[in-house]
Order: sequence, then C-alpha cells, then structure tokens
Amino acid sequence: MIRIKNLFFLALLFSSFTSRAQQAQLPTPWSEEAKNAQLPLAEYPRPQMERQEWLCLNGKWDYIGGNNVPSALNPSVPISFDHAKESILVPYCPESYLSGIQRKQEINMWYNKKFELPSHWKNKDIILNFGAVDHDATIFVNGKKAGTHAGGYDSFSLNITEFLKTGSNTIVVAAHDSNDGRYPSGKNGPRGDYTFSSGIWQTVWIEPVSKNHIKQIRLLPQVAEKQLKVQVNSTAKAKVTAVVSIDGKEVSKTVFNSGTDVNIPIENPELWSPDSPFLYDLKLSIHDKNGTIIDEVKSYFGMRDIKLGNINGVVRPLLNGQFVMQLGLLDQGYWPDGILTAPTEEALKYDIEITKKAGYNLIRKHMKTEPQRFYYWADKMGLLVWQDMPCLWYPDEDTTIYRKAFREEFKAIIDDHYNSPSIIAWVPFNENWGAFDVKNITNWTKQYDPSRLVNGNSGFNNNPSYQKAYGDPGNGDFVDTHIYVGPKGASEPDQKRAASLGEFGGVGLFVRGHMWPVENNAYAYEPTIDALTDRYIFLMDNVEQLVRYKGLSVAIYTQTTDVEHEINGLLTYDRKIQKMVLDRIKTANQAVIRAGHELN
Repeated sequence: MIRIKNLFFLALLFSSFTSRAQQAQLPTPWSEEAKNAQLPLAEYPRPQMERQEWLCLNGKWDYIGGNNVPSALNPSVPISFDHAKESILVPYCPESYLSGIQRKQEINMWYNKKFELPSHWKNKDIILNFGAVDHDATIFVNGKKAGTHAGGYDSFSLNITEFLKTGSNTIVVAAHDSNDGRYPSGKNGPRGDYTFSSGIWQTVWIEPVSKNHIKQIRLLPQVAEKQLKVQVNSTAKAKVTAVVSIDGKEVSKTVFNSGTDVNIPIENPELWSPDSPFLYDLKLSIHDKNGTIIDEVKSYFGMRDIKLGNINGVVRPLLNGQFVMQLGLLDQGYWPDGILTAPTEEALKYDIEITKKAGYNLIRKHMKTEPQRFYYWADKMGLLVWQDMPCLWYPDEDTTIYRKAFREEFKAIIDDHYNSPSIIAWVPFNENWGAFDVKNITNWTKQYDPSRLVNGNSGFNNNPSYQKAYGDPGNGDFVDTHIYVGPKGASEPDQKRAASLGEFGGVGLFVRGHMWPVENNAYAYEPTIDALTDRYIFLMDNVEQLVRYKGLSVAIYTQTTDVEHEINGLLTYDRKIQKMVLDRIKTANQAVIRAGHELN
C-alpha cells in the first residue's frame, strides 16, 4: 500500500513539473492577461438575474487529475488534498493552456477550494452556482455531499447552507468526463475534430439569499399585445413587485404572486432589432408578509417577436413583422488558449464586435453553448443568434440512457437562455449527426418554446457515413441545406417553411505564424487577403440573387474564425489577423441585407 501511494505521489510531482514548463501553442491578445489574473472572468455571470451581493470563486483551485486517480464519477466521499497537488486556474478546462494543466484529455478531475463567507452574510442561505461543468459533477462542502449534476452545457445551483460553518470552508468538485460521444458533446468528442475539453469551464460563484428567494424568472415579450409576460418562481409563495424602467425612469409597475403568469403592460413599446437593440431594465423583488423586500434581482428584456409570414407569396421569417434577411457567420466559439472558454470578457465580446463591424446581423452558435454573458453582449449589441444543441454521437447505444440525457439537457439549455431576445431559433440537430427522432424533437421544441423558430435538422442534405440519414424532417420552420462552397444549390422555400442556407463558403487562406500546429485545410483556397475578399464578394453577389429571385431568407458563412485545422475563418484562430478586408465585405453584406428590406 505504501509503495502505491509513493508512485501516486511521484506521478503528481511529475505532472506538476511538466505543467510549469508548458507553452501556449498559439497565444491570443488576451492570453497573458488571463494567465496572470488572480480572479479571471470576474464579471457577474448571470446578467438577466443579477444580485448585488456575490462572491466569485474563479481563480486558483487545488487540482488532482488523470487516469491514475480515484474515479470522480458519482463518488460518495471526497479524496484527500493533504499531499502533493497541482494548481488549476478555474474556469479554464484542464486541457487548456490557461488552466496551467494542459494535458491531452482528463477523465477524472478533482478540484478543491477554500473560502470564507463575509461576516454580514450570517443568517442567510448560501447558493453555490456553476455556469457549466463537463460532464458529471459531484459537489462536496466540508466533506459532505451537497449535490450532483449531469450535463456539460447547462448551469446548475445548490443550496449549501446546511453544510457551512463559521470561518474557513472547503468545496470539493469531482468531475468525470468520459468524452466518448455517448452524451451530448458536439465538436468536443471523439468525432468532433478538435481538442477535448473537460471539467469546470464556466464561472463558479456563491451568493447570499433569504430563505425564500427567487429561483427562476421567465420573460416573454408579446409585441402585438404591448406587454411582457412574466413568471417568477421562488422557493415559497410570495408577493412580487416588477418595475420596468428606461434609464432609471419608471415605465411600468406591477404586483403579483410568484409562481403565476402576469402580463406587464408596455405602452408604445420600443422594439429590439439588430439595427436598434433597445433593452428595457427590469427589477424584480419579493416581499415577506410585512411588505419588506427579502430578495431582489436586476434583469432586462427586449421587445421583439419572430415568426414566419408571407412576403409576395414567399414564406419568410419576420422580425417584428418585417422580413429581415438573416446573414451571418457560423460561430464555433473555440479558443487556442482556453478551448471552449474565452480568455477574458474583452475576448468574449470581440467576436461579436467583429461580426457586427463586418456588417452581419446573425451568428449561428455551432455545437456548443456560451456563458450567459455572451448572450448579454449579443442582446446589447444587436446580433441575432441561432442556438445549436450540441450533438451526441451514438444515439442508438443504450437509448434509454443517452437519448433521455439529450432531451433533458436540451430542455435545460432552452431554460437557461429562454430570456435572451437575441436568440431567435433553436437547432436541435445538424447534418444528421447523432440524430434520432428528429421530427418529434422538432415538434417538441416548437411546443416548448413557441416564441422562436426551429430548424430541426440543419443541413439535412449531408450525413455522416456511420448513420442512415434522417434527411428533411418535413416540419419546423426551415428548409435548410449546407452547400460547400456554394451558394448554388441552396434550399428553396416550400408552402410552410422558409429557405435557409445553414452553412456555405468555407474558403481558406494560409496565414503563416497564425495557424494551429497541424495540417491545415479548407473547402477551397485563395492565395491573398485581397483574393479571398474578391471571392467572398462574388459569393455574396450570388447570395443576393438567391434572396431576390429564389426565396432565400438565411445565409450562414463558414466561419467567424479559423478553428484548429480549419483555416476558413474571417479571422485567424488567434484573432490577430483579419483575413478579409472588412470595409469591402461589410459593403457586400449590407447589400444582401438591403435586398431583403426591399422585398417588404
């Protein structure tokens, strides 16, 4: 037994030594700032349900991981951190450069963090929040199991009050991620092409609340009725006060009971759109029997609606009653230093800012979710979002387990991001990857969130070799094909659905010194920035023809940035080089969007 322990100790020392010698394979402009941060990504992580008091737990945690450590899959007790251990920078995954670990793939991960509660939080309930942990998380507080969660892309919270003590407290997170593609994993899996990502990859934080507090809010703008439908769920029934304001000036005030729906009047609503992303402020308070405020959150909302309509005999998506040609980028949200996690808040904003600057009005968030703050910036800056559900890869294995997990996590993702006005469409499946029960899941999505559009199987004309194609589900809101390079051969609308070119383009440019150190590829190539820009403008001229004469309503170009071996981005993977002339492509993009406006 002693010998085994010594070998374990030496393995940890060796891994600690190797992690100190690591180098960034392709640093971004934000890599060193993030690497040296005492408290990385320290902004409040949930802008649509923000409390004034909170404590960010990002930063250095003790870490033990690897194949030779005890299993982290639903353990009953935590392991000891008394002996040699590494340090990891949360919330960056252990496979990333920014984490300080940077190993190829972690399956069993153990995290340890000590903290003290502010003294004035005494007599409060304490909620522990996780933005995302991939995939199975077991949480221990002061040695006792506080709860578990399964799912890599949705948030979760635990009330840890009963486990706390005066003075120093300890959180241990056991995270297990087999990363075998059997649970929803998107590109982050064995068939996904890119670097694995595991464990904690979004912000961890705690906040004090009263015994009765707000657990969830649901906001639904109803433009035609000039009202906002609101539901506030709390731990016990209570009176709720909702105050809508603009720049601190009250617009509307409503009192109602928690757990019920209420329609808050919004007279002469100012509408949200990419050209005018107007947001209302919302404050929600719950009261005790004496009328004293016992919990309060700040939020916001945008008044907009999205639905299908008929424009000159053609089915098209209508934003606030008008056809807006949706022209955007396939956005995969990968980073060479943080993998699934942007290194800083500035970096998180940057991809949205460059997309807007280049004249697009849409992104398709492909095969992953983002932290809530990403959608906040899309809401605030005015960018439409199509949100993919990360696929599983083996839908026919243990169907009662894995298909169930897919459905549960998809529902949780919709719940997480339901209130963001920027999200206008859900995409349950992509190119038949891990697809199952496509028609029913498309219908379920429409029923669960009738306020948005649904693209049931984007690129149904493509199919992986290992699975029989589901093809066009025939329902949902879009006829959607992927054409590389395209756009010739794009979908045309039918009697009930609009036409979408869910992916096209993918033309590459080699930029020496700014590429991931693997063999790089694209669907086609151009030799210079000017040549790639010319090729792009030619493609956009073709897209404009399809909009005007073939009923096309959506076109999504691949892609925002290079991603590892793929060099077909508007930007290099490190975000340091713009691979096309932005002013020229903006002019071309705006011409396509303007063609859509002219069809109204």
